[in-house]
Amino acid sequence: MNIEQARFNMIEQQIRPWNVLDQDVLDLLHVVKREQFVPQAYENLAFADVEIPLPGGETMFNPKIEARILQEVNIKSHENVLEIGAGSGYMAALMAHKARHVTTVEISPEIKALAEQNIGRAGIGNVTVVEGNGTNGWEKDAPYDVIVISGGMENMPETFLQQLKVGGRIAAIVGQSPAMQCVVVTRVSEAAYDTITVFETNVKMLSGAPAVSRFTF
Repeated sequence: MNIEQARFNMIEQQIRPWNVLDQDVLDLLHVVKREQFVPQAYENLAFADVEIPLPGGETMFNPKIEARILQEVNIKSHENVLEIGAGSGYMAALMAHKARHVTTVEISPEIKALAEQNIGRAGIGNVTVVEGNGTNGWEKDAPYDVIVISGGMENMPETFLQQLKVGGRIAAIVGQSPAMQCVVVTRVSEAAYDTITVFETNVKMLSGAPAVSRFTF
C-alpha cells in the first residue's frame, strides 16, 4: 500500500466531501500520521471509512467524524482542551497541534496506556492522559476553552456546561442509536448557550456510568 496515496485519497474522497474545507485541518491530517495510532492488526484500515476496533470493545471514530469535529470546534493556539475518551490518542494528537494543552480522560487502564504510548511515540508533549470516568466532565483543570466528547451519550450532562469558559465550545454526539446527532454548544455568556446540530451519525456510546443530571436541547 502506498501510504501517502491512501492518506490523500482519504482526505479527498471521504473528508473534503463531508464539508471539511478548513485547509489547516486538512493539512494537519498529513502531519499527524493516523496509521501510527491504529492497532497493528488493523493498519491496512487506517484510512478506511470505518470505525477501527480498539482493546476492550472500544473503537476509533471514522476519519471524517474526527476531521469534522476538529473543524467545528476551531481550536486556537492559546486554548486548553478537555477530551473525554482518549481512544488510540489520535484525536488528542490532532487537537494538540492546534491547542495550548489537551487533557484527555480515559476510563480503561489498557486504553489509557495505549493512548499514552502512541502520543509519546509521535513526540507530542502537550497532552496529558489521565485515567478516570469523565462522563460528567473533569473538574480538575476546569473551566476549559473546548470540550470534545469522543463517544456517544443519550444526553449531555449539565456538568459539562459548567466546566466551559464563556466563548468556549463543546462537541458532543447525543441521542440513541441509530439516530444520533453531533452538536456544538457555545457558551455565549455566564447563563446562555447556543446549540447547533452539525451532522447526523451513529457511534458507540461512551464507556462509563450514565449521568443523572441532564441538559436538554
